[in-house]
Amino acid sequence: MASLLSCKTTQDLPTVEKVDIEKYTGLWYEIARLPNSFEKGMECVTASYRQKSNGKIEVLNKGYLVEKGSYKTAKGTARVPDSKYPGRLKVTFFWPFSGNYYILSLDENYQHALVGDPSRKYLWVLARTKTLDAAIYDNLMSKAENNGFNIQEVMKVNQDCE
Repeated sequence: MASLLSCKTTQDLPTVEKVDIEKYTGLWYEIARLPNSFEKGMECVTASYRQKSNGKIEVLNKGYLVEKGSYKTAKGTARVPDSKYPGRLKVTFFWPFSGNYYILSLDENYQHALVGDPSRKYLWVLARTKTLDAAIYDNLMSKAENNGFNIQEVMKVNQDCE
């Protein structure tokens, strides 16, 4: 029985019940993340979202590659595949491959968010400002840990590259 519960935990990941895409669009700063290969060595990472006329969302990720001393960008699109789950988006950077973008927590004023993936391999803390209040950050980390993420591996992102 314990192994069945473990399987459910790795698959099931609750998301927010409402997302106003119009309010979600704009610039977000990456405050922290679980390490991943596509952001290795990056600081000052941002994500910009813009709603397109076809209902999809344009995604522009940008980060400073310390080793190269230059910025790298990645352009993609996001969509909500099932309107019953507005917090579960699919993001595509390299067609036909897409990834999960699950909004696990979202401030009512759209000032900070916790985003992850059901595999628990990807996690991001995003904010509209370059810094986030410690109490808010701790609360988001608690939510992540309660949902099965290994928060000991979460790394804070330097946002002071200028």
